[in-house]
Amino acid sequence: MFELITGAAKHTPRHQSLPILVSTAAHVVVLGVVIAVPLLFVTSQIPEISTMMAFVAAPPAPPPPPPPAPAAAAAKKTATPQPAPPTPGHFVAPVEAPPSIEPEPFDAEDVEGVPGGVEGGIPGGAVGGVVGGLPEVIPPPPPPARRGPVRVGGQIQTPALIRRIEPYYPPLAVQAHVEGVVILEAVINEEGAVSDVKVLRSAHTLLDREAILAVRQWRYSPLFLNGIRVPFMLTVTLSFRLEDAKE
Repeated sequence: MFELITGAAKHTPRHQSLPILVSTAAHVVVLGVVIAVPLLFVTSQIPEISTMMAFVAAPPAPPPPPPPAPAAAAAKKTATPQPAPPTPGHFVAPVEAPPSIEPEPFDAEDVEGVPGGVEGGIPGGAVGGVVGGLPEVIPPPPPPARRGPVRVGGQIQTPALIRRIEPYYPPLAVQAHVEGVVILEAVINEEGAVSDVKVLRSAHTLLDREAILAVRQWRYSPLFLNGIRVPFMLTVTLSFRLEDAKE
């Protein structure tokens, strides 16, 4: 044996190899028993796990479609007839008269006026008022604008002279041998009376004054234009001659 340890021996004796194999096998068996016994004990204490089975269910069927809407004719038959709206300005009798009518409360501060209302009226209206409110009041057309006097002549004919007063020849003018022609412009109002006289050509102060006094007393027929009386103006010529004064 010492030769094996020291390496001096060149080969192992055959009679020593058998005990080594037997010893090694014995150790292996004992080690396996030591390891296997605890494993068997632990395995027996583990509870059994029930087998789980998974099933894949098919998707549910889609819901049925909604029923179709009823026909338009059926809807018209079942529709409740609505009363026609009342026409403004007409009274419609109610189907059932209520036993009593209570006015709705209102706040006077919240009530505003409406176009066409009456100044100083009752807020919210009054019982027995006008249906639809007061009618719109259309103001009368404005009177035609007053126009100035028109000059007669051409298409505008001179109205007829109703009253003519001859001028007075003053004696002082006769003694002074004063004579001549006085041309006046007279304005006649809507009634045909002379409202104003102006001297266009003077002969003498004495003759001008007497001509104005005479023409102011003349009277004409009214002048109508489009059915309306209008003032007018015209020219008047008066002659003063001594021969006429002597006669």
